[in-house]
Amino acid sequence: MTRDEYIFLIILIVNLVVSVIYLLAGIFLIVPARSVTAEKDSEILYDNRRTYLIRFIVMLLCPVIVPLFFGISHLIYLIVFFRGANLTDVIFSKERVKTNIRADEEVERDIIPLEEAILVNEKKNLRMVMMNIMRKDIKDSLSSITLALDSEDSETAHYAAAVLSDELNKFRLYVQKMRRQIREEETDQTECEELLLEYMDHILKQHVFSQHEQRKFVETMDETAESLYGKDPARFGLDGYEAVFLRILEMKDYETAEKWCRRIEEQYPDEMKAYVCKLKLYFARQDREAFFETMEALKKSDVVINNETLELIRIFSTRRQ
Repeated sequence: MTRDEYIFLIILIVNLVVSVIYLLAGIFLIVPARSVTAEKDSEILYDNRRTYLIRFIVMLLCPVIVPLFFGISHLIYLIVFFRGANLTDVIFSKERVKTNIRADEEVERDIIPLEEAILVNEKKNLRMVMMNIMRKDIKDSLSSITLALDSEDSETAHYAAAVLSDELNKFRLYVQKMRRQIREEETDQTECEELLLEYMDHILKQHVFSQHEQRKFVETMDETAESLYGKDPARFGLDGYEAVFLRILEMKDYETAEKWCRRIEEQYPDEMKAYVCKLKLYFARQDREAFFETMEALKKSDVVINNETLELIRIFSTRRQ
């Protein structure tokens, strides 16, 4: 065996040893350690065992070069990110600041609603509206974006699907995270429940999920509301009660909806929304007798009947004639 062949063989053996050590360390040390420190139900943001196996094969096929590349890149990472971020100059405040931004007249002069753009199906306007929506906070526009999924313009439908998928995944992860925090709360802590109920109602009332998934999240909302009610019913505002009631009523779970309706009446007996929730429940169940009993009680009370309630009464009376 010549000297060059001997050196080449030694390089292959060293490369094999380094590759095996890298594989074993990754599979049996690094991956288990990271999985322990990672939060349960959270996205996996680290390399898994398959990644280390693939790298091991590449290191065998390309000796010396690939191990050096992995080693140098990791060394650069350690040099650049060896310190944590310095946040001493950053101020976190819960106070909400309203910023008035000057309107972009060039953009907003020609803006039309997304529904109209889809109806007209003019590609240029439709794409412009979609891009304008995507540049802003889209949480209030999810139902409109859903309409764009059926657009004949494939590019617009692609934009809508990408944006909607990303936002709904954020919603799912946030719900998982908050439910985990609720389980870890003290018995007198209610902040997580309040935040989760407000957030879930904001998204669920737009009806962007499938019927099955919508029902699942409404059940989660009911569980969260039960947790808050069990800890401190006084933390429930009237709008919070109404939000939980309406989402459950939309699922036609009349028994659970009636439970929340009674709770609204117990805590806010002289409020208009307490009567409206009962009227909506009886209207949905087509319970004419209970509906008009509630209506008579409302007339005798000091509560001023608003236009929405008058319209509800008119529609119910017309349908039952």
